Amino acid sequence: MTKGARNLIILGAMATAIAFTTTGVSLAVYHNSGDIYLDRSRPGYLPDAEEIESDPTINDYDFDEDGKVTKETLGEYLDELGEEITAVDAFKTPFSAEQLSDEKLGI
Repeated sequence: MTKGARNLIILGAMATAIAFTTTGVSLAVYHNSGDIYLDRSRPGYLPDAEEIESDPTINDYDFDEDGKVTKETLGEYLDELGEEITAVDAFKTPFSAEQLSDEKLGI
């Protein structure tokens, strides 16, 4: 084995060791700081019961769980979508920055 090949192998091994070490340290900090429990993007995360807000004005439409899309279900969906479009059309300027104000968002 030539000296260059040996140096390349050493360089690759060192880079891999550094990558594993820094990743391990960052995951340890992430876990020990408690941020892992606040990460809502993790699969399986369920909010606490007091975090769930029940808003009766929100009307969510869901398809049947069996996955069949028929003319009737499509019609229901389009009716629901029509109601949402009507609600958005009721805004004077639906895509303006005013719609993101604290008052409009209820914050």
